[in-house]
Amino acid sequence: MSAPGTAPDEGRPDEDRPDDDVLAALEAQFAADAGSPDDGHASGDADAPGDDDAPADEEPLTLASAQPRPTRALVLTQVAAAAPLAAACALAQVDADVVPTPEGALAVLRDPTAGGAGAAAISQLLRTAPVVLFERRASQISAQQWVGGAVQKDVEEPGLLLAYAPSQLEDLLVAEADVSGFDGVVSSVGMSRFKAMAVLARAGRRRPRG
Repeated sequence: MSAPGTAPDEGRPDEDRPDDDVLAALEAQFAADAGSPDDGHASGDADAPGDDDAPADEEPLTLASAQPRPTRALVLTQVAAAAPLAAACALAQVDADVVPTPEGALAVLRDPTAGGAGAAAISQLLRTAPVVLFERRASQISAQQWVGGAVQKDVEEPGLLLAYAPSQLEDLLVAEADVSGFDGVVSSVGMSRFKAMAVLARAGRRRPRG
C-alpha cells in the first residue's frame, strides 16, 4: 500500500494533474453552509471526551503528545459529497475511504501513520479551504487545522471540537467503528486518474444548491 501524500511534480505530464477548472469543480462541491471545519455550534450535549467527570477507572481522551503511533487518522473537509473528495484523494495519491457527513466529506486514511502527508495533500488540492486532521493514539486525540498544504494551527481542545463535529466522526475516531458500516462510502483506492478527473468534471457541471 502506498503511503498517502502528494506526488512530485517533476516527470509527470501536465494532463495527469488537475487543472484550475477541475480544482474549481472540486471547490464548487464545498458544503453551502460551511465555515471553517472547527467552527460551529453544538447540536446536543456539549460534554466531550476528556471532561473532568470521566470515571476514575477510565483514561480520558486528551490532547496527544508525541507518544504512541496513530491508530486512526481522519481528515474532515468542507466538500459536500464523498465522490469528489475521493477523486481528489486519488489524484493526490492518498489512500482513503470517504464518508459523507452533513458537515462535509470525511476522509478515513488507510494508513493512520500518514495523517500529516494525507492532510497536506488534501488541503493543497482544496487550496484556501481549511481541513481538520484528527488522529487517535491509544486513548489520546489530537487535531490540527491545515490550509494549502501546511499546518495552520493545533487545536488545543480536540475533545471540545469533537462535540461540535458530525456523529460519524465520533463513531470513527472514538468508537473506532469500521468504515464499511457507513452508507455512501467512496474509496480512492483503485480509482484511476482518468476516472478521478471524470468524477470532478461531472461535479463541476452540477450547480450547488443555493
